Amino acid sequence: MSSRLFSLVALFLFLAPAAYAASVQKSFTDWQVTCNNQNFCQARNTGEHQGLVMTLSRSAGARADAQLRIDYGNLNSLNKVSAKAPPIAPRLLLDDMSLTPAGDKWRIGPNRLITEDPTTINAFLAQVQEASAITLKGGPGTLSLAGLKASLIFIDAQQKRVGSETAWIKKGDDPPLSVPPAPALKEVAITNPTPTPLSQEELNDLLDFGAWRMNNSQCSLDPARREVRVSALSDDKALMIISCEAGAYNTVDLAWLVSRKKPFSSRPVRLRLPFTPANGNPDLELMNAAYNEKSKELATLAKGRGLGDCGVATRWRYDGQRFRLVRYAEEPSCDGWSGPDSWPLLWVTK
Repeated sequence: MSSRLFSLVALFLFLAPAAYAASVQKSFTDWQVTCNNQNFCQARNTGEHQGLVMTLSRSAGARADAQLRIDYGNLNSLNKVSAKAPPIAPRLLLDDMSLTPAGDKWRIGPNRLITEDPTTINAFLAQVQEASAITLKGGPGTLSLAGLKASLIFIDAQQKRVGSETAWIKKGDDPPLSVPPAPALKEVAITNPTPTPLSQEELNDLLDFGAWRMNNSQCSLDPARREVRVSALSDDKALMIISCEAGAYNTVDLAWLVSRKKPFSSRPVRLRLPFTPANGNPDLELMNAAYNEKSKELATLAKGRGLGDCGVATRWRYDGQRFRLVRYAEEPSCDGWSGPDSWPLLWVTK
């Protein structure tokens, strides 16, 4: 084999693992790991933590940009910490023994500790990974470490770091550049960012058409609560959304792409994920759907319970033919930790 051909083959073998990254979300005892289509991985403890949570995140590639943080309270103020509560750093206990976090590059606040220094992160993980729990002296908060090591092993394998200097658990002599980079970030372009606004006549005609569609759809929602929403997608198409079913905290919607002029032609909007989520179904219901005319994105939000601390949040962009996914976030753990804006991401685009 010529040296040039050998170089091409070697380059292909190096780049091939980075060509596609599978979005994945898994639980390991009391820890949850999420890796998105950029092979960015995030892990945190879940369950009965009473607001004491460690979050560990790391990007793909040789640089291994990472962050480790311990927070007390809540990311979205679902459960506020009293201003009179003492700082957590001096009160940390590791299996009921005083814990001084290893490493010297921490940013410490009253209710959190954060570091992005790789050496400090490695030292702290080595310090705690074989223990059972981190707790707070004189107060509630239980940060279970059961499943932490398994989570670290999984992230190392997902990012193909096993045997490299950058691995957290199974380190080796392979250099950082042996770790595949993140795949190229996909883009979903907006085909018509400034469609002609709907005229009053168009809007009235479309609302009438929507009322007819609503009355001829198999929907159980009380007619008094049904509504029709219409937005301009392009100069010749509009998005029509109607409320159809309702539960305690979710509303299921139906949507159509509709021509803007009579006689109206329409086809249902179907949202299909470019990956298979944990429930095994890539077809997504329009739950609590809303179209943002400023960002030109269709958003859905399926809440796992009324508190809104778990569920699925997505955003979609119309490409001239169909809506394509631009963002997918899912939080399966209903433990009061975060709201939709902070749920872990499984899919991102430009």
